[in-house]
Amino acid sequence: MTHTVVVDASVAVKWLVREPDSDRAFALRMLRMVAPALLVAECGSALWRKVKAGDLDADDAAPRLRVLRGAPVLLQPDHELAQKALPLAVELEHPIYDCMYVALAIELSAPLITADKKLASLIRNRMPDRCRVIGLHEIETQLY
Repeated sequence: MTHTVVVDASVAVKWLVREPDSDRAFALRMLRMVAPALLVAECGSALWRKVKAGDLDADDAAPRLRVLRGAPVLLQPDHELAQKALPLAVELEHPIYDCMYVALAIELSAPLITADKKLASLIRNRMPDRCRVIGLHEIETQLY
């Protein structure tokens, strides 16, 4: 049985650059991963921040972003998803780009896997009955 999970950019960027919990992020490939198409832009932004901070060579950023083309994650169009995410953003008082992942997880009745502890805490505190969230650092004990 293949489990479907929604992954956010905080997880996907760990496929592109070595970070804490990158091994856990790579282990998710045994699952059916889904994300809003926004994932690509968010990962690009994360790579840009690493270049700006001097943590990544500018010439390495674009090839790393291209890795997402072959990543085993199904990207969902986000036009209609934005309509569902906006009310969540208002309710949670949190940016819509994060709420896109929440909206997709709710739509698919799938857990959201994130390395963003602030987002995970917000979901657990404000909507535990509507969205199951799993912190990437918890993955071994929480997924099944």
